Amino acid sequence: MKAVLGLEDGTFVVGEGFGVEGRTAGELVFATQMTGYMESLTDPSYAGQILMFTYPLIGNYGVDSENFQSAKVHACACVAREIAAVPAREPSIARYFEGRGLLGICNVDTRSLTIKTRIKGSMRAALLVGEDDGEYAVECARTAPRLSEQDLIAGVSCRAPYRIEGSGRRIAVVDLGIKKHILVSLRNRGADLWIFPHDATPDQIAACEPETLFISNGPGDPRRATHVIRCVRELLGELQIAGICMGIQVTALALGAETYKMKFGHRGANQPVRDRDGRIFITTQNHGFAVDSETLPEGCSISYANLNDGTLEGFEDRDLGIRCVQFHPEAHGGPRDTETRFFDAIFRGVQ
Repeated sequence: MKAVLGLEDGTFVVGEGFGVEGRTAGELVFATQMTGYMESLTDPSYAGQILMFTYPLIGNYGVDSENFQSAKVHACACVAREIAAVPAREPSIARYFEGRGLLGICNVDTRSLTIKTRIKGSMRAALLVGEDDGEYAVECARTAPRLSEQDLIAGVSCRAPYRIEGSGRRIAVVDLGIKKHILVSLRNRGADLWIFPHDATPDQIAACEPETLFISNGPGDPRRATHVIRCVRELLGELQIAGICMGIQVTALALGAETYKMKFGHRGANQPVRDRDGRIFITTQNHGFAVDSETLPEGCSISYANLNDGTLEGFEDRDLGIRCVQFHPEAHGGPRDTETRFFDAIFRGVQ
């Protein structure tokens, strides 16, 4: 199929479509990992975004459903230099996209698109599959809503509370679009998990008598997570609080700190972070917003910083029992070092 990807700056590229015919629009972002393409596509944090992979061949081992991070693909579309026609196992990514009504484009210069994104920042984009009208694709991109204008969390959060029973620490989890492996990491430690939708009230959360409040990852601008910001603010000092990705941003906002939109964000499995003890870890990340470390209140200490750009990657407040990180320790970007450090710390308390 013919296909065209248009950007709001007037650029458009024509390539080969895969999946089904159709149109979609979202913020074009790039991810740098060589594997784990289906983990990224099914990550609810990519809702509202068109996901472009910088690695030149996607789909060489087929669709690995065991490692899906949710039940479906949440990215608006996929952009790749090449998709494997004969994967190591079936189904191929093209057949999976076709069977699920998803949109993709390949045979485009993802290197030049990535360089453009790094220079100009993330831009709105529109993908037309079954068409090749570049000017119209650009027009669609320019009229698409910006990411910060969209309320995306309600579309990926659970609709009702549920429980995953365990014999250990009782943890209330606010689902802003939680990845499956976060729940796995908590469950593997015996946690008694009570999962709540994004708009749960502080009273509903407190009713399950948790020891810890855990805030998950999620899509879009963290300032739109108004319900959970209020929950964190009201439960501060009563519960230990932990968060990953959007969870750190929401917690910081509840403390009165500020967040900002990054130029093009961090997405991939090779982001280096430095612990305050000097050790360096390779981490998996997916975020386009960050906490302004200069606005954190007294009592908070920075636990991790990004080695590439110095952005905040973690903070703690030991008096309030807060421990949050921006990266994804459950995703094992390197050896299982940060997974053990972060999740074990939740179960023994901030020390």
